[in-house]
Amino acid sequence: MKHFLEIDGISLNFGNKRVLQDIFFSNETGKLTGLLGRNGSGKTCLLNIVYGSLKVNDKSVRLDGETIFGGFRKPQNFRYLPQFSFIPKNLSISRVFKDYELDFSRFCNFFPEFKKYYKSKLKKLSSGEQRIIEIYIILVSKTKFCMLDEPFSQVMPIYIEILKKIINTEKENKGIIITDQAYQHVITICDDLYVILNGKTFLVKNIEDLVTYGYITKPI
Repeated sequence: MKHFLEIDGISLNFGNKRVLQDIFFSNETGKLTGLLGRNGSGKTCLLNIVYGSLKVNDKSVRLDGETIFGGFRKPQNFRYLPQFSFIPKNLSISRVFKDYELDFSRFCNFFPEFKKYYKSKLKKLSSGEQRIIEIYIILVSKTKFCMLDEPFSQVMPIYIEILKKIINTEKENKGIIITDQAYQHVITICDDLYVILNGKTFLVKNIEDLVTYGYITKPI
């Protein structure tokens, strides 16, 4: 079953500073939507508004045509990967996969070197390895929409390529929204791409648009 997510009419101010205004973008099951923007452009704020962890007075987030009110998002509708680490470090890897009802052996098919960590606590892993587990459980968990904030940071290049393959597989069953400063990776996997500039979203139709909107200085 396809699901549709629409975001429009969002404005956000911090004091006298307007961060977001007249925002619009959409996503749906089977598609990956990329959000690009310079540091401080409001990408993370926008994801937090959609997720409900940042409240604003003027917003419209619609799931399958129905406006979502309040700050609580059901995990069967939304999963969100923040930039910061969110899993308690004293939990074992086996406990984490059990809590999220995920198959550790399937995870090891992608990352066989993690098999030895099954009984280990998360704090025994490097920060990059911890990030791999956090990305995976959010990405693979059953939900309608998955939002990933900087998933490729702190991750080795070889793991990035594996994660991109998982993303392409998972988007068959959910809508995925991703933002990352490693824009080359975002461009290669997204179906729709937006740039946030001066608080507004602009649909990117080609690489030259990224130059026009001042995100890069020349085409890749």
